[in-house]
Amino acid sequence: MDANEVRERYERFARQEAPGRSDRYAEWAEGVAGDERIAGILADLPAPRRQPPLVFAVTRLLGVGLGGYAEWAEFFLANAERIVAECAQRTTQTNDPLRCAPLLVALSRVRGPIALLEVGASAGLCLLPDRYAYRFRDEDGSETALGDGSVEIVSELRGGLRAPRRLPDIVWRAGIDLHPRDPRDDADRAWISGLVWPGEAARQERVDGALDVARADPPLVVAGDASAGTALADLAAGAPQDATLVITTPGVLPHLPHAARTRLHEEIAGLPARWITIDPPALYDAWDPPIDAESWDGFVLAMDGRAIAQTDPLGAWIRDA
Repeated sequence: MDANEVRERYERFARQEAPGRSDRYAEWAEGVAGDERIAGILADLPAPRRQPPLVFAVTRLLGVGLGGYAEWAEFFLANAERIVAECAQRTTQTNDPLRCAPLLVALSRVRGPIALLEVGASAGLCLLPDRYAYRFRDEDGSETALGDGSVEIVSELRGGLRAPRRLPDIVWRAGIDLHPRDPRDDADRAWISGLVWPGEAARQERVDGALDVARADPPLVVAGDASAGTALADLAAGAPQDATLVITTPGVLPHLPHAARTRLHEEIAGLPARWITIDPPALYDAWDPPIDAESWDGFVLAMDGRAIAQTDPLGAWIRDA
């Protein structure tokens, strides 16, 4: 891989993705974009394993401080072999519980009881939508409160979208992930928590709080590839027969190669289940009705391939489709 491609990726991250979220990550990415030494080392990694948020999280996991780029680069070069090895076996797995706000909007359309199955579940934080508290803010300033959990999820409703009126009746929940993370394990908790970008204080509090909720009563999350073999069907077979099986893929599909996404779509379609997803509009070419990705605002919240709403990728706002 050409190191110039790495430098272009980090330059784009510094210019388009980090501003407004993390000044520190923006500085680090800008530094890598101008550093041929580090870009050359990262070029040996596959593209998914050298993404800025993943590389930066790995360096933090291994002990780098939150100083300026010169300090970060010195640490990287002194620990390059360890960093590359860690990046090669890790993926971004935050799965922010804020995504439960749009999930709740979709789940309110499903007749319960519900058997909830998440693909790419990580530590299971998005398998617990009934255990959080919610504040849905309307554009006129009014709010709808729902639930009484210790973690508060705040989301803005736009375009006249109505807030859910009840929490889902979830009687069974399970997840599948290539590398499940256990919220009771200190190392796994440190990884999930460390994926939050520096400067995202509210998100850090939300993720850490959700890890505590999951630790108290962790959902079942099994290791496996949902797009291969019968792993997904085998897990789904454990759901109660008298519950509506709902499979969710919140934010996971962009991380899969096209062939794997196609196989996963086919696997889900072959099961007696509803499918809820949160995806970029250009990622899926079978939306019903078709979606103009150029004019669509945010990601697509969809049920069974049909758009329900436009949404912020993490769920900070939701707009009626």
